[in-house]
Amino acid sequence: MFTGIVEEIGTVETLAEVAGGWSLTVQATTVLEHTRLGDSLAINGACLTVTNLTDHSFTVGLSPETLRRTNLGDLKPGDGVNLERSLALNGRLGGHFVQGHIDGTGVVRAFHPEGDSLWVAVAAPAALLRYIVPKGYIAVDGTSLTVVDVLDDAFTFMLVAYTQQHITLPRKSIGSRVNLEVDMLSKYVEKFMHEGNYGNRQR
Repeated sequence: MFTGIVEEIGTVETLAEVAGGWSLTVQATTVLEHTRLGDSLAINGACLTVTNLTDHSFTVGLSPETLRRTNLGDLKPGDGVNLERSLALNGRLGGHFVQGHIDGTGVVRAFHPEGDSLWVAVAAPAALLRYIVPKGYIAVDGTSLTVVDVLDDAFTFMLVAYTQQHITLPRKSIGSRVNLEVDMLSKYVEKFMHEGNYGNRQR
């Protein structure tokens, strides 16, 4: 479980094909503190297991499903990635509950500055837009954000100056893919609405 508060921007060192999948190595500093083999780290919002550690980097494995669902297969050496360690039970929840289970990808459609803030529009599949509501939460490349508006095929949000400096999104180009995780509560509500609650099914 994560919060969507990015701790640092790491740098991709290598993305290499290995037997049965792919291996991704990322240079980092902050997220390496107290991290051990087998721990979970979020890379662009995707929860992944640390398989190797050095003083300056960590490595994770990427399964075929991860590559299908996320933008991690698009990465190249030198690219920046959003990093976050898993939530400690005694820590503060500054964003929202983020599982690190990417639902799919969207595409950056537009950037528009307003003062020192930045409007962003992201096109998303209809299957995900149904769970996105104005003033609701969404994680974009692992960043907890508040939706401003939902359009026919996209949604918008605003980045304040501080956030712009601490995540990768403002560095991306129009047309870049971003990982999306919708608010998990909306999916549970839909399931209960369609299937009824557990108590009713037992009667």
